[in-house]
Amino acid sequence: MNHLKKAYDFCNDGKYDKALQQFDLVLKEDPKNVIVLIDKGVTLQNLGNIQKSISLYNKALELDPKNLDALLNKGSGLHTLAKYDQAIKCYDQALNQDKNCAMVLAYKGLSLGELGKIKDALKLFKKALEIDHDYDLAQISKDKAFEILKSKRKSRLFKTA
Repeated sequence: MNHLKKAYDFCNDGKYDKALQQFDLVLKEDPKNVIVLIDKGVTLQNLGNIQKSISLYNKALELDPKNLDALLNKGSGLHTLAKYDQAIKCYDQALNQDKNCAMVLAYKGLSLGELGKIKDALKLFKKALEIDHDYDLAQISKDKAFEILKSKRKSRLFKTA
């Protein structure tokens, strides 16, 4: 069994440390393998090592500046670090590659929501659901954004009454 298959098997079993060892063996043979750089980054992100994962996404982007997966995952890592503006820049770059990627739209919506831009976030969640009607993250986020807006409206009504 090759190292890459072993890495993916370990990831599927939740054995991320062992998966990282296998990814390292693959990268030793092929250090410019963009897919493996991204997958190792995702694995590190799953372990909570966000800074290292972002550095791997950056390496992947040096090799393939328009890589949608690297941009999406880098944005996700930046979001986790509460660097929402930087995350949004990554999502915008990804949307330049594929303006109809439901996941990028939803993730950008989450970052906008964290910045208090609920109406803008809601628009993105709706657009994501137009593309993928069954996208749970977009649906849950849309419902939450709607509740927040509804709550703000009620709050304003009580203040003026």
